[in-house]
Amino acid sequence: MILILGLIIGATIGVCTALKRGGRKLDALQYGATYGIMFALFGLIMTIIVSRIF
Repeated sequence: MILILGLIIGATIGVCTALKRGGRKLDALQYGATYGIMFALFGLIMTIIVSRIF
């Protein structure tokens, strides 16, 4: 669950960042994918940590 939430939040932040900097649609897509992957990896790590603790 944390993984999916991280992916969605990361993609949203990436798209907003690219559009704020004046990027085009493909720039927004690339930023969204990059931020989505980064946040999803962070979410995966958090999921593993939480499952190990509880």
